[in-house]
Amino acid sequence: MCRPVHFEVTYSINPWMDPTKPVDAELAVAQWEALYALYRELGHTVDLIDPLPGLPDMVYAANGATVVDGKVLGARFRNAERAAEGPAYLEWFRSHGFGETHDPEHINEGEGDFLVTGSWILAGRGFRSTAEGHREAQEFFGRPVIGLELTDPRYYHLDTALAVLDGDEIMYNPEAFTPGSREVLRRLFPDALLVGPEDAGVFGLNAVSDGRHVVLPEAAQNLSGRLRERGFEPLGLDLSELLKGGGSVKCCTLEIRG
Repeated sequence: MCRPVHFEVTYSINPWMDPTKPVDAELAVAQWEALYALYRELGHTVDLIDPLPGLPDMVYAANGATVVDGKVLGARFRNAERAAEGPAYLEWFRSHGFGETHDPEHINEGEGDFLVTGSWILAGRGFRSTAEGHREAQEFFGRPVIGLELTDPRYYHLDTALAVLDGDEIMYNPEAFTPGSREVLRRLFPDALLVGPEDAGVFGLNAVSDGRHVVLPEAAQNLSGRLRERGFEPLGLDLSELLKGGGSVKCCTLEIRG
């Protein structure tokens, strides 16, 4: 995770970002601290990367890299405003003993567009990451990568439209995908939890699950009830200030899979 001490919205690279709306930097830090504290209360280890001046979106750590089986695929951002984040995150992993790393040739925006299930790596494209980046990930990780086409600019990264709950159990918003990608998801995950625009529109799918607890935006109240019905324990948080930059729980969390 990366503390949002430099967080601000001075440019717009997704529909959620409006530089004319004021940002309360202290509130953003407080909301982030609540997420950080909750992970630690749940017994998870949380490593921190130092925030760098001039990189206000560095708080969205999920975009910084993808880690599978201890192997680290770096990120290459589409937008120039975030380009320096990829090398910064990759350097963190190299300096912390991760020996098998890869500096990508093609655009991928880390775990924003790569979500790992028990059997596959699901990979979003259409707004940020590319099909070439998906192939590069498959070659590096040696795991099957399933490309999914995103169609709604509000859900510009896969982690805004889909979340992995446990193993091959997922939840997703069908309206965020092309018909073909919806059919792929239906075939691979026939028992998936389907989420409508009411919960998806408050970033309810930008969630993190440890297989029991699901941390998600507190505004997704209907989704919380449905998760309880499936045996999960939803834990809602207010990250509304960070949503002004187009991110929430998952965006702030890079999962390290050893």
